[in-house]
Amino acid sequence: MNLLLDTHALIWALSAPKRLPGSVARAVADPDNSVHISAFSTWEIAIKSALGKIKADLDEIAAGARETGFVELPVRIRDTIRLRSLPAHHRDPFDRMLIAQALEHGFTLVTRDPAFRPYPIATLWS
Repeated sequence: MNLLLDTHALIWALSAPKRLPGSVARAVADPDNSVHISAFSTWEIAIKSALGKIKADLDEIAAGARETGFVELPVRIRDTIRLRSLPAHHRDPFDRMLIAQALEHGFTLVTRDPAFRPYPIATLWS
């Protein structure tokens, strides 16, 4: 299974794995699954950290993601093209980009956020 971690799932997978439900933790740890993190998530972390909304060391997150074997997913033009066709069920720009990437690349999105439910994407957790 190809998984795409929502930003909170990325942070928890690296710093507080006990916050993940057992099924999510098993899926993330399963070597048969490919776990991806979007450059858009690290952008969100950088912005929220700079604004003082979260305490996060982006260098540590990037290093932890590499050590864990998470695959970096860049934001591509085709992702932004997909983004423009999304219905406005949810206005958060970071979440909308993750939805567009999940759709564009056929990923299962790992999120606890119920705002993703109206979109035609596979989710794990929510």
